[in-house]
Amino acid sequence: MTTSSPEARSPRRELARLITGHVFLHACMAGMRMAAPLMALQQGYSDVAVGMLLALFALTQVFLALPAGRYADRHGLKKPVRLSVVAAVLGGAIAVAFPTFPVLCLSALLTGGATGSAVIALQRHVGRAAHTPSELKQAFSWLSIGPAFSNFVGPFSAGLLIDHAGFRAAFLLMALLPLLAWAFIRKAHEEPLPERPTSAHASRAWDLWRDPMFRRLLLVNWFLSAAWDVHTFVVPVLGHERGLSASVIGSILGAFAAAAALIRVGLPILAARVHEWVLIVAAMVATALIYAVYPFMHTAVTMGICSILLGFALGMVQPMVMSMLHQITPEHRHGEAVGMRLMMINASSVAMPMLFGAAGALVGVSAVFWTVAATVGAGTRLALGLRDDRTSG
Repeated sequence: MTTSSPEARSPRRELARLITGHVFLHACMAGMRMAAPLMALQQGYSDVAVGMLLALFALTQVFLALPAGRYADRHGLKKPVRLSVVAAVLGGAIAVAFPTFPVLCLSALLTGGATGSAVIALQRHVGRAAHTPSELKQAFSWLSIGPAFSNFVGPFSAGLLIDHAGFRAAFLLMALLPLLAWAFIRKAHEEPLPERPTSAHASRAWDLWRDPMFRRLLLVNWFLSAAWDVHTFVVPVLGHERGLSASVIGSILGAFAAAAALIRVGLPILAARVHEWVLIVAAMVATALIYAVYPFMHTAVTMGICSILLGFALGMVQPMVMSMLHQITPEHRHGEAVGMRLMMINASSVAMPMLFGAAGALVGVSAVFWTVAATVGAGTRLALGLRDDRTSG
């Protein structure tokens, strides 16, 4: 009887290793995303150039997501992650050797693409390792904590090194972090690749859209991802209009990130008791209501409360979407499905800031918040349609 206990604990140890590897790899991109724009500004480049540099971190993921998903379906976890680690190390190393703006742009493409490709392989692997809907929800809830933590580790460690040892030292650390990620992920146990139907070679990624549940899930995910982007890019503008200082605005955004991370810590317990579609609908309703009242908040405290509540609502969406995605798509196409989701989100992250900025200049920041509230509220009907026999177990 005692021999079963280590066996039962091993999946948890494996998931812990994967989460740790995910943290180190994602922290590389998060640190580069903070350090590279700072160096560009120090070198005298304009805000437009810095904005373009930031967009490059997401741009590669838009074009690589589907090929990376197919590659993960064919080769599993370790080959895609190994290639991603090589690309991320190269992205950091060239910034150490040649810290010029064109090289920083190349580093952004390499580290952003590497992280996106590795995430697809990791999410596909974790989804296949789970055997029940409850295990799926809990596994993705735990896995989603990684990026929330690495978004602190990467920029914080890079900032410390920049202040005390310079930019090259920060880039060097970012180049080493993916090697730590590989040290954890290379020990993962891989399940045999699923059998591919004889007609699978003729299938295209966009054929997945023929499934109404798949279309509905990705559209709902896009609505909520856009709502996340609105908060990140437009709250600083609203705070400036309210006369808040930069540190206070940063604290409001930090409260949002902390709330999103905190809800994911408790999500495995909640997800074991509630269906995914229920949590997604609740998140959409809460998001619409919060965005509707956000422009009426004129103090840092009330804006901070809205930020925290929004972090709770949006923070629980991604794990539930990933759980449903693995239940409604064929096993041999999980990588493609994850890749298509990541492609949509990153395309949105590239385009939305420009759209938000133009809309805010034309109709005002408050109108942007109300437009998002109306859009997410209308999308709740789509979310209600996510109830399905395939995800009710």
